[in-house]
Amino acid sequence: MSRHGFRLKRVLIVLGSVVTVAALAVGGLFTWLWTGSQVSTVGEERFGNRLAIPPLAKSSVDEDGTRVFDLRMRAGETEFEPGRRTPTYGFNGSYLGPTLRAERGEKVRVRIENGLGEASSVHWHGMHLPARMDGGLHQSIAPGATWSPHWTVDQPAATLWYHPHPHGVTEQHVRKGLAGLFLLGDERTDRLALPKKYGVDDLPVIVQDVRFDDGELDGGRNIMQSVGFLGDRTMVNGTLSPYQEVGDELIRLRLLNASTARTYAFGFPDGRSFSLVATDGGLLERPAAMERVQLSPGERAEIVVRMRAGERVVLRSFPQDNYGDVWQRRFAGGDDSFDVLELRAAGRLRTSPALPAALGEPETPDGTDAVRGRYFDLKRSGINGRAMDMGRIDETVTRGTTEVWTVRNADGMPHNFHVHDVQFRVMEVNGSAPPPALRGPKDTVFLPNGTTMKLALRFDGPADPDTPYMYHCHLLYHEDEGMMGQFAVVEKGERAGTPTGHADDHGAGHGKDR
Repeated sequence: MSRHGFRLKRVLIVLGSVVTVAALAVGGLFTWLWTGSQVSTVGEERFGNRLAIPPLAKSSVDEDGTRVFDLRMRAGETEFEPGRRTPTYGFNGSYLGPTLRAERGEKVRVRIENGLGEASSVHWHGMHLPARMDGGLHQSIAPGATWSPHWTVDQPAATLWYHPHPHGVTEQHVRKGLAGLFLLGDERTDRLALPKKYGVDDLPVIVQDVRFDDGELDGGRNIMQSVGFLGDRTMVNGTLSPYQEVGDELIRLRLLNASTARTYAFGFPDGRSFSLVATDGGLLERPAAMERVQLSPGERAEIVVRMRAGERVVLRSFPQDNYGDVWQRRFAGGDDSFDVLELRAAGRLRTSPALPAALGEPETPDGTDAVRGRYFDLKRSGINGRAMDMGRIDETVTRGTTEVWTVRNADGMPHNFHVHDVQFRVMEVNGSAPPPALRGPKDTVFLPNGTTMKLALRFDGPADPDTPYMYHCHLLYHEDEGMMGQFAVVEKGERAGTPTGHADDHGAGHGKDR
């Protein structure tokens, strides 16, 4: 063999060795990522902490009958674990906020003070109210400023919630703890034989996933987590490893997925069925028996579970077969499972009346009188190919009309879709009738890759051509990246104007009461 041939052979051997080592390294890295990406706390939670129940917010009533609440956003420290103080945000406290309650027909005002060192906002998720009171991107509150939105409650009883909506940093503010429930009541629901003793047989269950890094709330995500932050533990109402003692046969759980990216499939390890009685916007027509209810970020469900004297039963989130392909199930959280909350039944239980056979009367449109349809293609880069622009109104709808919106996800990863101001009806899922869990009033829906939904929405106003509402993915990392659009409600024949109150930087906001 010539000297040239010998050298070439040596080069090929070296190159082959390098390629082999690189392949082994990549394979080892992938194996490490794959095996380390599945999370499970099943059987690991001690359930040693009594569940915190958010206090009911105090209120006053003005001379004109307006119910007035006061909220202050503030930074603080929270001791989730003994001896370890974690920097957090909260409303009227160091973490989360009080539960607001109001009745249909009441006038309400919420006086909000921003005690943070940065601008933020407060959005009333699921509430039907004027666009200027919505608390979206255009109602930013500067540090030290106040904002006093006011409106008349004009929708059925429901489990709603409030949280920040500052442009580009919503995920950070919600993850730090700015969230709370807003419960609506009405005369019809108050008369129904449903569990309704707040904190006793009617329990708020605000579920978040968290990860701690030397006492800090970690918000990092690994390179494979396309949905956003995924924690390795859950907590309820700000309580790690929580238990709740109950003394009634029937317990109503008001489930809120307040996580920023994680989707849950709630159920019980013994396979017992429960009754779904309400979704995002209120009661179903009748209770629906099921063993699992899936909630993506922002979604709510009210379930009623029957307890047996002396038992302990765990609310668990199970792996999800409909989450997407094997890659998404593993790296985006679909394979994960969590023991969330332990219910401990007393030795003797108070008798609960049977659930009513009929619950609510639908107020969402069925789509038969729709005046037009719209199409929304969900991609992480933007909706309908456009990233969010605060100065652009993407859609204009006419007050008093019904529309059908077709929402499609073919992006290769999970998304969901939230519309401000309205509760809508799911007409179809991939061309078929929706399952029972999607037959109640909704404002947020989960769309795994390959899903198309048709939604019927009615826009009752009031009209405001210059102040838009939002529609967006409620996986907050996606929202912050720009997966969001805006729509304005106008009178017939009117055109949308130019959005008011928008700014190019995240530090702008209201400097006085409005």
